Amino acid sequence: MPKTPLILAFDTSAAHCAAALLSGDQIIASIQEPMNKGQGERLLGLCAEVLTSAAVAYSDLTAIGVGVGPGNFTGIRIAVSAARGLALGLGVPAIGVSHLQALAYGHDGVVISSIDARQDKLFVQVFGTMDDREPVMCGLDDLPAVPSRADPICVGHQADLIAALCNGTALPPRSPVAEATAHIARARLGMQNPRPAPLYLRPADAAPARDKPPTILA
Repeated sequence: MPKTPLILAFDTSAAHCAAALLSGDQIIASIQEPMNKGQGERLLGLCAEVLTSAAVAYSDLTAIGVGVGPGNFTGIRIAVSAARGLALGLGVPAIGVSHLQALAYGHDGVVISSIDARQDKLFVQVFGTMDDREPVMCGLDDLPAVPSRADPICVGHQADLIAALCNGTALPPRSPVAEATAHIARARLGMQNPRPAPLYLRPADAAPARDKPPTILA
């Protein structure tokens, strides 16, 4: 009898540290903690708590699901690095899932997912149309076009404003981010998934150094 897939998924792309454990198609453990910083110190401990609460060991896992952004640069790197390391050590696949996909999970039809990109900008992706839409960074005044009479579901940051502009309906996410990430990773298990990589849609906030480099004497 085939082994029931066990997938550990986690996300630190925003102001949280979240992990969930999926057995087959059921979430059996899940923790999400609000957190503006310190995800790097907390993540593996949180994952261990999730596994322990379900009496599961790392060696039992079938795959790792990881949130790849867009969002906080440092948080994304923390999660992606941890997923790659765990996958390598355990000999299981790591499957990257965007936060925008996780927001849209469980909703039918045309879905507009949005995340706060700061500075009056949004990370936005449209799902459920005939053509594949890539995520973009935009403002409320230049949102991606959606088909006429699509009646999109809008979920995420400023979903109510986006719904008003697109003749849509604002709804909350169906699942917490780590749980949605686990379900999406489960659906992709066995496919040719690329190695998880951070999904960055804007330049880093850090500015280049203004000081001249020191003169090197021969």
